Amino acid sequence: MKQQRHAVIRELLVKTAVTSQDELRRKLAGRGFHVTQATLSRDIHELRLSKGPAGYSLPGSTEADGDDLPGIREVLESFGLEVRQAQNLLIMVTTTGSAQPIAAGIDYEDWPEVVGTIAGDDTVLVVCPDEKQASLLKARIEGYLG
Repeated sequence: MKQQRHAVIRELLVKTAVTSQDELRRKLAGRGFHVTQATLSRDIHELRLSKGPAGYSLPGSTEADGDDLPGIREVLESFGLEVRQAQNLLIMVTTTGSAQPIAAGIDYEDWPEVVGTIAGDDTVLVVCPDEKQASLLKARIEGYLG
């Protein structure tokens, strides 16, 4: 579904000018893709769209590959402090102001153990389907924290 949505976003940007997220969201809805603002923001980030005076545009073919954003491992190594488990929930303690980028990174990974995340300022709540999957994810995250 995500790949189809990304293809439609690319197609829309090639065919028409899109000047705002809300306009893009409405155009996607017209094509049968009803998304939240958070999902659309992730799509824009993942597609590496840029916004200029004429609106959103696809990345140019001359863009350097060295501009890759850090992966979840690097983000957790840099900003994650601790992870605790409470049944099927994980509580991640982060440096101040880092919870939202970590939650977005976890969401982006599309791990099967993650139902969803909620971020505060320095804490991320990770909801897992069950206690066993929460335990597996906790071990993985602890490996990233070092």
